[in-house]
Amino acid sequence: MDRKTHRASAMIEADKVERTEVSRVGRENQVYSKQTGARIVAGCVCLSKDRKHVLMISSSANRNRWIFPKGGVEIDEPDYKLAARRETWEEAGCIGNIVASLGVIEDMRPPKEWNNDIASFTDSNEEVIAHPPRSEFHFYEMEVTELPDRYPECGKRDRKWFDYREAKELLLLAKRPELLTALDRSSVLKDI
Repeated sequence: MDRKTHRASAMIEADKVERTEVSRVGRENQVYSKQTGARIVAGCVCLSKDRKHVLMISSSANRNRWIFPKGGVEIDEPDYKLAARRETWEEAGCIGNIVASLGVIEDMRPPKEWNNDIASFTDSNEEVIAHPPRSEFHFYEMEVTELPDRYPECGKRDRKWFDYREAKELLLLAKRPELLTALDRSSVLKDI
């Protein structure tokens, strides 16, 4: 399938998101992979119309770390694209059209319960170790059409546009190789 056909088949219009006032919380309704036990997560790489910039949000755990909007798929969400759209609205206040699937990406960071000293992992220069995936990400490319000022997590997170080089650097700093893979799979312009 060529890229144009792939983009057309993945397209979901911007009006398919409910603009809730609060985010969903809790893990009791989360979906997990029957094969690996990984938590199923959906999110978006949100691009400007000219594809020169990507929208990133501050991490809820550390406002100095920048990531993409994403979150757990819940049992009442059989369509991962709709879960990605919901999470993108809740965390980034971003409305747009999903134009492509970026595929499945496994999060190979160690589970949090493996090491209570998370700082030793995030502050180390070591490579990520291989083990069963912690999460299975389903990422989609979204072309942003609207950024309302008020959205569920507007008081908890910052959002900002970055070019490819800046976004890549921030994801490397945050030690998020799975998010960098999603960025690299997107159509963001890389040579500007």
